[in-house]
Amino acid sequence: MLGILPVEQALAMAEEQELDLVKISPNAVPPVCKIMDYGKFRFDQLKREKEAKKNQRVVEIKEIRMSPGIDTNDLNTKMRSAIKFLKEGNRVKVTVRFRGREMAHTEIGEELLIRFGEGCAEVSNLEKKPKLDGRHMSIFLSPKNAK
Repeated sequence: MLGILPVEQALAMAEEQELDLVKISPNAVPPVCKIMDYGKFRFDQLKREKEAKKNQRVVEIKEIRMSPGIDTNDLNTKMRSAIKFLKEGNRVKVTVRFRGREMAHTEIGEELLIRFGEGCAEVSNLEKKPKLDGRHMSIFLSPKNAK
């Protein structure tokens, strides 16, 4: 650790070592500088950013819609597609749409969503209890182990 140096002296030291004088924290009083190979620093920084970008994954929310009068085979088909989405690492929003007089029997939709969540329990976690929002009741399922 060298302490506070005049700019001219710091530049001379950097030229002597054939390196660059780089401002690390220009807004500090006094400004903080470092002697380094700036080209190599930028190369390493870009390489790290590229590697981080390659490893990140965008999680999509897939939606599955049903009505309260859905039959068993249709429900099983929708469950299989939800399990496929969850295995790919996506979140799934399962929605039951109520039309007309079906609004009087929202408990049927709630039971349906709970049964759907239990059917997908081996690959997913139920994030929240079924929630009624207008004429739609929905739940969110998230994958148990993200890839």
